[in-house]
Amino acid sequence: MRLHRNLVFGVVDGLHMIFNEGIYASKAVEQILKRDKRWGSRDRGFIAETIYDIVRWKRLYAEIAEVKEPFDRTNFFRLFAVWAVLRGISLPDWKQLEDTPTRRIKGRFDELSKIRKYRESIPDWLDETGVKALGETLWTKELHALNELAPVVLRTNTLKTSTPFLRKRLLEEGIDADLIKGYPHALKLKERANVFITEAFKEGLFEVQDASSQLVSPLLDVSPGLRVVDACAGAGGKSLHLAALMENKGQLIALDIYANKLHELKRRAKRNGAHNLETRLIDSTKVIKKLHKKADRVLIDAPCTGLGVLRRNPDTKWKLSATSLEKILQTQKELLRDYSKMVNDGGKMVYATCSILPQENSKQVETFLQSEEGKSFSLVKEQHIYAHSSGYDGFYMALLQRS
Repeated sequence: MRLHRNLVFGVVDGLHMIFNEGIYASKAVEQILKRDKRWGSRDRGFIAETIYDIVRWKRLYAEIAEVKEPFDRTNFFRLFAVWAVLRGISLPDWKQLEDTPTRRIKGRFDELSKIRKYRESIPDWLDETGVKALGETLWTKELHALNELAPVVLRTNTLKTSTPFLRKRLLEEGIDADLIKGYPHALKLKERANVFITEAFKEGLFEVQDASSQLVSPLLDVSPGLRVVDACAGAGGKSLHLAALMENKGQLIALDIYANKLHELKRRAKRNGAHNLETRLIDSTKVIKKLHKKADRVLIDAPCTGLGVLRRNPDTKWKLSATSLEKILQTQKELLRDYSKMVNDGGKMVYATCSILPQENSKQVETFLQSEEGKSFSLVKEQHIYAHSSGYDGFYMALLQRS
């Protein structure tokens, strides 16, 4: 493989944006890829995948390269050199890459791979937290799985099509996908591809949504005609799934504290043909109070550490801290107590996170059930989904019912 200067410089600039300017990896990649319209799909793939790889393995590569944060431009080239050497890519004769100790890099890699925090490239505090929460065996297996490349999974928009028809339609556009047993509306791509440029996507026939995430909305047990609230809707992947399960009948209210996310949801809902969905910005406590005991179903897809989706967002592990974890736990506790008040008598609620930590999951539900607000609820069922056993994202979901 021949390295091209403008692509490697793009990678280095992307790393600078992520580690020195605090920009999320997905946004940094998006901005870098807009730089040069002449870049083809292979060039763009190289930039995106290399940035994500170096972000994912930052701790291991930094240890091998003997560089410490804050990284300067020279450091980023050294991280890139480690990435290239470990992939057997010949380094060009550029001044930024001269004197790269190829043999030493391989030796250090073998040596550090015996230690989990380096092998899986994770901060000390997070490694300790994971071991304490899940135990050595489960944490080691899960952490390894969360460093693997996530498959691309689509969810059929049943308001517009069926899964067999979508599969056929994608094949006509050159995209081959498999059905996934146990996930009725999911298709897994055989090879990575930019599905957003397909006509099928523009027509709203599908959304990109991991298989584990596709289990959340069905657990809420919605049906046409109900009043359903998605309390932390964000850009609305699960809201759109709920609209499809409700067959566009009934009322679906998508709430969030971020106006830009709800704006994006409106755009997606239009493309999906989801007409029973309305968005409401939580700009005061009145928004929730007005819905007290008015909802048949409430989904709380709570803000969380996102540890279950590290494969997609590897920069998360560098942005998290022990302090931010404590704040997240407090927020989850408050959301459960406040938003559960929207559930009417006999109504159901799902609490879900894309985390694998018990303190964000089953322990939050236990605490809620023992609280004043939770005493009229009972736990119907819960699911712990781990990446190492499912092959998909790590998730937790609990179905609760008010008596």
